Amino acid sequence: MIGLADQDILPRAGHGRLLTESIEDGRMEPLKLVERSADDDIAVLMARIGREARAAAHDMSLSSTETRNRAIKSAASAIRARALDILAANTRDVAAAAAKGATGAFLDRLRLDEKYIAAMADGLDQIAALPDPVGRSLARFERPNGLVIERVSTPLGVIGVIYESRPAVTADAGALCLKAGNATILRGGSESLLSTAIIHECLVAGLIEAGLPIAAIARVPTPDRAAVGEMLGGLGGAIDVIVPRGGKDLVARVQAEARVPVFAHLEGIVHVYVHGQADLAKAERILRNSKLRRTGVCGAAETLLVDRGCAGTHLAPLVKMLLDAGCAVRGDATALAADGRVTPAGDADWSAEYLDAIIAVRVVEDLDDAIRHIETFGSHHTDCIVTEDKAAAERFLREVDSAIVMHNSSTQFADGGEFGFGGEIGIATGRMHARGPVGLEQLTSFKYKVRGDGQIRS
Repeated sequence: MIGLADQDILPRAGHGRLLTESIEDGRMEPLKLVERSADDDIAVLMARIGREARAAAHDMSLSSTETRNRAIKSAASAIRARALDILAANTRDVAAAAAKGATGAFLDRLRLDEKYIAAMADGLDQIAALPDPVGRSLARFERPNGLVIERVSTPLGVIGVIYESRPAVTADAGALCLKAGNATILRGGSESLLSTAIIHECLVAGLIEAGLPIAAIARVPTPDRAAVGEMLGGLGGAIDVIVPRGGKDLVARVQAEARVPVFAHLEGIVHVYVHGQADLAKAERILRNSKLRRTGVCGAAETLLVDRGCAGTHLAPLVKMLLDAGCAVRGDATALAADGRVTPAGDADWSAEYLDAIIAVRVVEDLDDAIRHIETFGSHHTDCIVTEDKAAAERFLREVDSAIVMHNSSTQFADGGEFGFGGEIGIATGRMHARGPVGLEQLTSFKYKVRGDGQIRS
């Protein structure tokens, strides 16, 4: 029997009952309850997971494209075969969360159904079909002394992914990191523990089928937050980068405490600016989709800016459209006058990430004023201008310092899948390495290969 490196669930007190899983002859055994002694230590467990992931990362860096693709496709097949198991585990997760007082939006993020699980498996097949991001020649040049220098893409190494209520992140993150030749340490939220455990079993089944080390996709088995602290410390150099997926509190903690690089965004304070030369019908379509397609995603619009040059014709219809669609509007004095259903906006509304059917509305004087507002209150995530004036659009695209800047398109296109990246494990708003959707390319680094013929330096 090959153990999954302490892949069990440690209780907070370090003793009592826990869940374990193991592999025998390539078959996953069911989760079972066993007793654990008080001698178990999370730091020891996490150090072991880190060492095994580091060793697996070396093997992954040498693996072929075909082998990695086979692992991902096999994992997709396992997810389809075990859909009922995943649904049963998820039902228990949702029931437990509801019993603890979780609300509708939280439960929606946690809940899976047959269609979602099928899409999860299809997503893995799509990742397998993407070009290999590893081993690409990024640049090649020859020096006057005859040295030939080539920059080649390589895996990042070990990626730690810390996430909350979305169990599907387990499959997405595991497959994307695997495709890019990395090892992964996944730490899901306690509320999705059972769902993520079954999905992780499917990923491990894919690794076994392809002959890859099972430690290449590790799952932190404990809900104890001390495990997160260990990951943020880098596990003694085992983790190369951390990607948090979750709420503001989680991301803030990761950014404040991590001793390794972080790919993340703290908030998605997303603006739609309706310029004076905007087409009203186009602005209505873009705004409605940007705000209301899915209000709980980080690419959802949170503030509407309307140019004073078109406020007389555009503001009232835009506000009415939002209100009639069930979106609460908090506005400045001009927006208040546009519709009696608008409520006053306070200072906090201009920097609010509602993640709900609420939007702040302000009238700005001109393009300069809009850019100043976004720079003052924005989060450098995604911002959009709606205009038929190409010069104004190009200036907005150039001067707004956000990871994603858009012209005449819904802000909900701020997504790795929509960018053709084959999914994403997050959106990064920093300025180092990864920025915007973190897809396959962003999960790689590079090295220089220098070829000579006996050259020495004088």
